[in-house]
Amino acid sequence: MVFSSAIFLFFFLPLFFLCYFTVKIDKIRNYIIIVFSLIFYGWGEPWFVLVLLLSLALNWTAAIYIDREERRNRLIATIVAVALNLLLLASFKYGDFIVQNINAVLLPVLGVSIKQPNLPLPLGISFFTFHCLSYIIDVYRRRFRANRRPSEIALYIVLFPQLVAGPIVRYKTIARQLRSRRHTLGRASIGARIFIIGLAQKILIADQVAILVETVFDRTSAPSMLEAWTGLLAYTVQIYFDFCGYSNMAVGLGFILGFSLPRNFRLPYTALSITDFWRRWHISLSSWLRDYLYIPLGGSRGSSAQLYRNLILVFLLCGLWHGANWTFVLWGAWHGAFLVIERMGLNRVLGRLPVALRWAYTILAVMGGWVLFRAHDVGGAAAMYAGLLGWNGIGAMRLQVHLALEPGVMLALAAGWAFATMPAWGPALRRLAVPGLARLRATVDTAWTFGLLILSLLYAAAGTYSPFLYFRF
Repeated sequence: MVFSSAIFLFFFLPLFFLCYFTVKIDKIRNYIIIVFSLIFYGWGEPWFVLVLLLSLALNWTAAIYIDREERRNRLIATIVAVALNLLLLASFKYGDFIVQNINAVLLPVLGVSIKQPNLPLPLGISFFTFHCLSYIIDVYRRRFRANRRPSEIALYIVLFPQLVAGPIVRYKTIARQLRSRRHTLGRASIGARIFIIGLAQKILIADQVAILVETVFDRTSAPSMLEAWTGLLAYTVQIYFDFCGYSNMAVGLGFILGFSLPRNFRLPYTALSITDFWRRWHISLSSWLRDYLYIPLGGSRGSSAQLYRNLILVFLLCGLWHGANWTFVLWGAWHGAFLVIERMGLNRVLGRLPVALRWAYTILAVMGGWVLFRAHDVGGAAAMYAGLLGWNGIGAMRLQVHLALEPGVMLALAAGWAFATMPAWGPALRRLAVPGLARLRATVDTAWTFGLLILSLLYAAAGTYSPFLYFRF
């Protein structure tokens, strides 16, 4: 089930709100969230719930044991718990990938191969595994005591707004809210507005350009330069508004329910370096990798060589976290390499350049990485790079690409680029001391938000094509 689906918007969410807000006791409300979250997660694939419950039981038990032990036993228990979490993730997400690469070595040399496990990928396993790992590690670090109430740990892990696609939430961030939350009309209004904006980002922009992206990347071999750049521009818009939209819907729903989930995007396409981009893109993941991987590796405390090693290693693992494919590993290496180059001195050069050139460098570097991120294999990525460079021809455009470039798609593409790359104008408007402007702005904002809601619901009710990219991860 996805937030932009008709079943969620017209049936699941109204029924959930009815059950949740009818009850006034937070403890009972918690159980209502847990039940609905398990239904949400198991929709279509009920057995995935067993994997989720196994992870819950493992981490709740491990955290209590780690919390009460001292020194060596605590360390051993933490290592075992982390290893079991990673083993669960690796078995489902990387089993086929590992076997494929082993077979690539064994088959030519020994003439034998290992049968692939072909395990289906439980939704959001990368996200809830990272939730569990941060909880276990922070208990070990004595950041807080282990929670002995299984219902509260279950609520933290399975909370349906952030369950399958984040943002990645630290336990300490919402620990108090697991027991007691504020529910006010003001908070509900703010949360609803954030949710509606995210819904519009997903349905009205990301979903509209999705067909164009699939046409170029999946149905066009050896794309021309015009086709390749058109497809890449569309994918750059699609992945941002798809994931940012989903994150905004999660944050908005959380706010309505009294949870303060972290912001996950901060206008990443206005960044002026790759370093700046990673302070703005998927913030909850980049901060998780910083605190639980980069800093424990030594961060920037050692020599320059150690710093560069740490950056490359972190981003190789970041790429692998996104998917079991060499294209994701290469995407991580791509970003790691740019971060190293910037640390080696490019940042100083960029600081002396005009803002327009710094932005152009950053957006082209990001887009170049998106080719690897979107391609199904290295060969597909190579074909796209060849097209971008004009090696497959310059201006020819196939009929199927022409057909995908219908007016609605072109409008969504133009609007997506405009909204994604313009600086935030809201703070500037708020600083203007013009009589009556605040009331006018509030009226326009309300009308604009309501219009987005109606239009988004119409598209959702029509059952338009609505893929969600991060279900792959």
